[in-house]
Amino acid sequence: MNVISNPVQQELATLSGFGNEFATEALPGALPIGRNSPQRVPYGLYAEQFSGTAFTVPRHEARRTWLYRIRPSAGHGAFRPIDGGLLCGPLAPPNPNRLRWDPLPIPEGPTDFVAGLATIGANAPGDALSGVTIHLYRANQSMQRVFMDSDGELLLVPQQGRLLLATECGRLLVAPGQIAVIPCGMKFRVELPDGPSRGYIAENHGAPLRLPDLGPIGANGLANPRDFLSPVAWYEERDEPTELVQKYCGTLWATTLGHSPLDVVAWHGNNVPYLYDTVHFNTINTVSFDHPDPSIFTVLTSPTTAPGTANMDFVIFPPRWMVAEDTFRPPWFHRNVMNECMGLVQGVYDAKAEGFLPGGVSLHPRLSGHGPDAATTERAIAADLKPHKIAGTLAFMFETSQVIRPTAFAMGCQQLQPSYDSCWDGLPKTFNGGR
Repeated sequence: MNVISNPVQQELATLSGFGNEFATEALPGALPIGRNSPQRVPYGLYAEQFSGTAFTVPRHEARRTWLYRIRPSAGHGAFRPIDGGLLCGPLAPPNPNRLRWDPLPIPEGPTDFVAGLATIGANAPGDALSGVTIHLYRANQSMQRVFMDSDGELLLVPQQGRLLLATECGRLLVAPGQIAVIPCGMKFRVELPDGPSRGYIAENHGAPLRLPDLGPIGANGLANPRDFLSPVAWYEERDEPTELVQKYCGTLWATTLGHSPLDVVAWHGNNVPYLYDTVHFNTINTVSFDHPDPSIFTVLTSPTTAPGTANMDFVIFPPRWMVAEDTFRPPWFHRNVMNECMGLVQGVYDAKAEGFLPGGVSLHPRLSGHGPDAATTERAIAADLKPHKIAGTLAFMFETSQVIRPTAFAMGCQQLQPSYDSCWDGLPKTFNGGR
C-alpha cells in the first residue's frame, strides 16, 4: 500500500517562538488529547518521543517532540558502514592563513545530496558535544534514500536551486535566500525540483540554535519569531525497500527498511525542522557614525556556557541602507578571536571587489588580519558619503569560537585560490607624518 498525504501543496505554519509547543495532524483526530503516550493511539499509530536535549534540562531549554507514526523507529536491522563513508576525511594541520575557494562544480555523474557532500573544515570530531563542521553540498538528482545525522543539527543555506526537504514532521521547500534547520537525528529526504543544486551546511554539534538575545536593541529587530515556519504533518505509507543512511561519529552507515520512515501522521513539540526567509530580517544599523560589529546581523546562535561566547553564530549581510556620516562604510580591517567562515549566495559582497563568487567560501582563522581588499578600500576612502542602498546581494558567515581546521580535501582541491593574500597587496602607504 502506497499512500502519501498532501502530495502537491507545501503547507507551513508559524513556529511562534523557540521553546513553544506546536501541534499538527495529517488525519483528523490523530493527535491524542490530554496524554502523550496513550495505551491505544488513534488510527493504530505508535507513540514515539524524539528528544533533542537531556531530559532534565530546564523546561525553557528542552527540545522534544512526540511523533505518532505508522511504525516505530526501533524496527530496523543492523547498520553497516558504507565503503568510503568517512564523510569529513582527515583534517589538515591547523593553518593560520586566510583561505578562499572558488565554487565547487556540480558533479557530472548522478549524485544525490548525501553523495555530493564535501567537507571544508571542522573544529571538533563528530562525536564531540560542541563545535561545528562545515560542508558544501552539490547534487543533480533527488534522493531515493533517506538520511539522518546523529552528530549534529544541520543548518542548510541553498545557493543554487530549491530543495524540497521531506522530513518526519512534514515538508519544507527551501529556496536560495532562505535557510532551513534540521534537528540532530531527524530523518529526511532531499528532492531537487529545479535540477542541479548547490549550497552550504553548518553542522552544529553544540547547543541547539536559537534566536539571540536583543539586549539594548530592545524587543524588536533582527529575526522575529513569527517569521520562522515549521511544516504541518505529512506522511508516506510506502511499503517498499528504503535505504536509511545515518551519519554517526563522522562516518556514514546504512540499513534497509521495508517501508518509508517518513510515516509520522501527527506530532506535537518543539524539536522540529524549520524554515526562515532572510528577506524578513530586520537589519539594525547606524545612522550617525562608525560601523557596528557584525553581531548586529546575527540570525541564530548556539550559545556556550561562557556568557557572550558562541559555539556558533549564523550571521547574514543582506540588502540594506548605509547612511552613517563621515564613516568608512565597508567592513573595517579587523582581527577577531572568533573564526569566520563566509559564503555568498548571490551578488557581490561589499568588502570584496572580485574573487569572492556566489557558491565560493572563505576562511579567516582567529586573529588573522582581514578586511576589504585594496580596490574596495580605495573606493570607500574616496566615496561621496551620501545614503546608498546595498542591494542584490546576500552574504553570510558561520562564526565559531573554536579554530576551524580545513580538511585535506579542501587544502588539495583545485578551487583553493593560491593568491588570496594578494587582494590586499595594493594597499598604499598614505601616512604623511603630520606634514
